[in-house]
Amino acid sequence: MTEKTGTFVVTHAEDDSAVVRDVDTAQIHTLSSNPGLEVRDVLEATVAPDPPLEVTWQVIEVASRRQVEVVDSDLEPTVASKDAAADAEVGDLVRTERAGTGEIHVLSVPSEEVDDAAADVLEDLETVARAARLDVVRVEVRRSCGDGVLSVRYLPD
Repeated sequence: MTEKTGTFVVTHAEDDSAVVRDVDTAQIHTLSSNPGLEVRDVLEATVAPDPPLEVTWQVIEVASRRQVEVVDSDLEPTVASKDAAADAEVGDLVRTERAGTGEIHVLSVPSEEVDDAAADVLEDLETVARAARLDVVRVEVRRSCGDGVLSVRYLPD
């Protein structure tokens, strides 16, 4: 195996090891050491397999490291988001690009399940991985239980 450069999210971290996942390929890399990483860190980095067995990996270079802020907003989805959800079937996901960087994901959800769906999005590491793929640093989750709308905004700041 050879070195690999990419964007990784830290899925597990202990004092002496860590696990990172490539956000583009979902490949998992168990690190033989932990260079100060924390769960949910996003790295632009190069990793390489440890010789001789190449079972574990090590971080060779870190170009950048950041945390993605995932926020449970008390704001309601925008009118545009509510309109998008109104045209969608329950369970459908509507994606719209933001002007500039990021995306807005709108889900039509049964009213009684909106809070649970929001909690799932807030806790899911895939939310952080998606933010890393979109090169954003903030995710804002908005909801309207009465309308059955969940809005996930991937924002550059």
